[in-house]
Amino acid sequence: MESTDQMRFFAVPVVLLVLSFLFLSSRCRRRTQHLPPSPISLPIIGHLHLLAPIPHQSLHKLSQRQRLGDIFSFRLGSVPCVAVSSASTAREILRTQELAFSNRPMSKAVSYLTYGSSDFSFAPYGSYWKFMKKLCVSELLGGRTLDLLLPIRREEVVAFVRTLYDKSKEGRTTVDMGGELVRLTNNVISRMTMSRRCSGSEGESEEVRKIVAEVAELTGKFNLADYIGILKNWDLQGLDKRMEDVHRRFDSMMERILKEKEASRTKRGGGIKDLLDILIDISEDASAEVRLSRENIKAFALDIFVAGTDTSAITMEWALAELINHPNILRKARDEIEAVVSKERLVAESDLANLPYLQAIIKETLRLHPTGPMIARQSDRDAKIKGYDVPANTTVFVNVWAIGRDPTQWSEPLEFRPERFITEDGGHTVDVRGQHFELIPFGSGRRACPGMSLALQLVQSTLGAMIQCFDWEAEGGGTVDMAEGLGLTLPRAKPLVCTLVPRWKPLPLD
Repeated sequence: MESTDQMRFFAVPVVLLVLSFLFLSSRCRRRTQHLPPSPISLPIIGHLHLLAPIPHQSLHKLSQRQRLGDIFSFRLGSVPCVAVSSASTAREILRTQELAFSNRPMSKAVSYLTYGSSDFSFAPYGSYWKFMKKLCVSELLGGRTLDLLLPIRREEVVAFVRTLYDKSKEGRTTVDMGGELVRLTNNVISRMTMSRRCSGSEGESEEVRKIVAEVAELTGKFNLADYIGILKNWDLQGLDKRMEDVHRRFDSMMERILKEKEASRTKRGGGIKDLLDILIDISEDASAEVRLSRENIKAFALDIFVAGTDTSAITMEWALAELINHPNILRKARDEIEAVVSKERLVAESDLANLPYLQAIIKETLRLHPTGPMIARQSDRDAKIKGYDVPANTTVFVNVWAIGRDPTQWSEPLEFRPERFITEDGGHTVDVRGQHFELIPFGSGRRACPGMSLALQLVQSTLGAMIQCFDWEAEGGGTVDMAEGLGLTLPRAKPLVCTLVPRWKPLPLD
């Protein structure tokens, strides 16, 4: 007994000594590190109070007001972060030292909803992620699969235009275009993924639409547990219960769909396979480089639904708003479409290569209104960026929104001018596929968005159809309010409610 008491007596000062040593070592390391400049922080919360209400705007204003430059450090609670807002620094992060920043930060909501990062978008950089990347490029979202699924996209665009036309004929000329565009993109992604539409009587498809909206909300909400260490195991905001409910509903729905597909596989002929069919085939392939689990398939399906619906719809909504505010640009785009396509049929994806001005409109929209306003990465090792130390486990935010408005890169950066993307011979000057760092709406490098080709084809062809088939005005006339709303995907603050008038009677769609 006496021996035990003696051990306890000596244990306390030893523990205090070790903690003091660790604290002093940490202070010394911080002093020897040349970290990027930082604004003054508050205890416990760090700089959280400076990022509300719209983080990408707040970081941009913070950089300018305090003259912090194109790279500065800050803390979100206990999480060390770095903000980057120039094309040259973005290149350093996403290309030159890409391997040091190949992982994405993981929030509580993302981890839980993706079956513990069993998906593709947030999976750690490693053998599984590399396999899924190769799979996306070669099969799931590659050119061959997109070509095979082209009829689905065409049918849905035609149905979308018919719906708008029918509403205008019935006298309901005022339309909430945000809602209509989300319905279109949900239908396209749902049919490509699991051969079901998101509108109509099919219960699973309608449930997908609701779940996607809730997942987007939950992953975009600020969760105190992600940033304040002492709150890690608390659910002060009630988000854990909501996550559990959404996860349960999605898992139950996907189980039903997967069981139906598995039961019908012996009866299925040689028709076109949807993305779930392809994933199931790969999961059953004993010779595959990586065997996909059921959780991998479900998590990838969630990625496709969330990443492929709101983003494309929001881009088209912003583009239409800009065209309503710039009728001369709308007329120029319509003249180009009529010169190439004429009035005999609806514009198609095969026409896009011959419509450079339409492409330029989408580029200019993505420059001013990138649906992913910030790219988030996490350093897995110590690195140096622009002469500054960026320690391991630092979250790095590349402010795509600020880069697109950088006056050192763009003349009159706040003006909507598609002509800036077209040369005198009609060619394009800057691309959006990650090679030109002044415009990276889809990211760059290994973790660039694998669905960019699908997004561009759908967005350009749909916007072309809207330009070709209708005259557009804001509800009540005047200009459209271009204020941004809250969220990770740059939604509009106010719905885009339009008055539309058909230009063709009857409307030739086929």
